[in-house]
Amino acid sequence: MLIFHLNPLEAAIFSFLVSIALVLSFVMLGSHWLKNHIYAFAGESWIIALLSAGIAYYGHFDELYLIALLTAVFRGSLLPYLLFRLINKLNINREFTPIFRPSSAMIFGAFLVLIAFAMSRALGLKLGLPTIAVIALTAMFGLKLIGFLLMVLRSEAVSHILGLLVIENGIFLGSQILVPGLPFLLELVILFDLLIIVLTFGILVRYLKTHAGTTSSRQLNRLVG
Repeated sequence: MLIFHLNPLEAAIFSFLVSIALVLSFVMLGSHWLKNHIYAFAGESWIIALLSAGIAYYGHFDELYLIALLTAVFRGSLLPYLLFRLINKLNINREFTPIFRPSSAMIFGAFLVLIAFAMSRALGLKLGLPTIAVIALTAMFGLKLIGFLLMVLRSEAVSHILGLLVIENGIFLGSQILVPGLPFLLELVILFDLLIIVLTFGILVRYLKTHAGTTSSRQLNRLVG
């Protein structure tokens, strides 16, 4: 496993990048402006691209250079561009009916990250994993939990899309560090699946806006009731 062969400086750099990716998810919890959410997702994606390139260099996984490039292009550029176009066309700028205030949501998110750290530390002690692996597991579990939290706390359909993308970012980030030998074809399928998901959700959101007059799940529930 690559993480067992990193020197302290390399492990510190990887740990720093992983931590920054996790911190960016709190931007989504601490802001109701959808553009901030998209910028944070784009930043996470670029960091994952840097991690993929670093793993390709240190682990001699040449195919990961292409994965890093595609991650930067698709996750870091194309998907944010499509999401920006979507919110501009629908004229949706922010969440208007959140369950929690930003400060409360961030505290809840921090609690979930602590749970993720406790789980990762327990796994690390049981399996004898180094610190970088524990940090990677914490980021992976933390991003998944925060993604679920976004989908629960927010009502706008675009926020739900971003929550789903954050969950997938967590899975992809963990796999890049913990299982860098993941089959190349499978990684490509994951990247293209994301594009299909965003395009499909975009069509659905536009349909809701046109025929229901809203993209808020809570207002749609009131219409059904």
